[in-house]
Amino acid sequence: MIIFNGTVHPMDGPVISRGYVAFEDGKITAVGSMEELHGPVEGLDAEGGHILPGFVDAHCHLGLFGDSLGFEADDGNESTDPCTPQLRAIDGVNPLDRGFQEAREGGVTTVLTGPGSANPIAGQFLAVKTTGRWVDEMVVKAPVAMKFALGENPKSVYNDRKETPVTRMATAALIREQLSKAQEYQDKQAKADEDPEEEMPDFDAKLEALVPVVQGQLPAHFHAHRADDIATAVRISREFGLNQVIVHGTEGYKIADLLAAEGAAVITGPCLTDRSKPELVGQTLENPALLARAGVKVAICTDHPETPIQYLPLCAAMAVRGGMEEEAALAAITSTAAEIAGISKRVGSLTPGKDADVVVTTGHPFDWNGRIKAVFIDGKQVAKEC
Repeated sequence: MIIFNGTVHPMDGPVISRGYVAFEDGKITAVGSMEELHGPVEGLDAEGGHILPGFVDAHCHLGLFGDSLGFEADDGNESTDPCTPQLRAIDGVNPLDRGFQEAREGGVTTVLTGPGSANPIAGQFLAVKTTGRWVDEMVVKAPVAMKFALGENPKSVYNDRKETPVTRMATAALIREQLSKAQEYQDKQAKADEDPEEEMPDFDAKLEALVPVVQGQLPAHFHAHRADDIATAVRISREFGLNQVIVHGTEGYKIADLLAAEGAAVITGPCLTDRSKPELVGQTLENPALLARAGVKVAICTDHPETPIQYLPLCAAMAVRGGMEEEAALAAITSTAAEIAGISKRVGSLTPGKDADVVVTTGHPFDWNGRIKAVFIDGKQVAKEC
């Protein structure tokens, strides 16, 4: 299959003003200029549009909060226990939810989805493609991150229940307690492996799930909006040597230089919402631009269903309006998003050998008058222009 005669955005190299992308058996095989093609070309004519890698939403809850449904399809928050690291998003995702179709139609081919922010430790996120009927066959990586939450949400949930935590201090303390227990659990396991006379600790599903986190192997995604909550995420990450990513980072611009010095990546968004709670008072479209200028690695997310997932390119366009460079904003929903998610070996750029996830648009993806012309996932067309 060849898609030709379009402006190609490889994301791993310069934009090709008139080029093509070829793929076979679900993998990209070649990317180049039209001058490299000789003779008649058969395939999909982009007709002067744009050819891009499939968009990557680095943080959402797709498939865990049912479309147009209430409690019966709300599987994103297990708000009966503040620490639930053993929960796996793969067990809650409904791939037949209408949001997956809308994602494909919007050019979103890969998402990181998982539990919400009711709990200080919420559970395991996974990365999935947005096409399929059986979630196990859609997985790119599982688990892809452990979700932690700071700030108002855990406080609000457990204050209503008259249980801990009802303060930011208690939220952080609960996280520290579980991480410390996971370190102790890991040490006991290591000693038992080395010495047959040492007893292996009793199996603990929560601690088992946290061991890769304290080992630095599984990224810790911290839900944090306010600058002081972001600082708490950094503080805890320092203490336990976590591979940290800040999710939302609404006031990240206030401490952008500090985040850059820490090497903390930020998944910003959602931006197409109102300031629905006090910790969003500092929300601004300039946040991604200011973070990027400070040297912070930035992705952009919808936080679906907060912003419907098909509007991910619009969220990136809003970042451009806020001062972000156009190609940087495009990277924030493709290559940089994939890097932050730890799945860049498969998706995020039009690189030979990577998955053939390709989006063809009639205009620049940030031009709201343009349309999606075609979407391919693993080389198979999953959407076309309506």
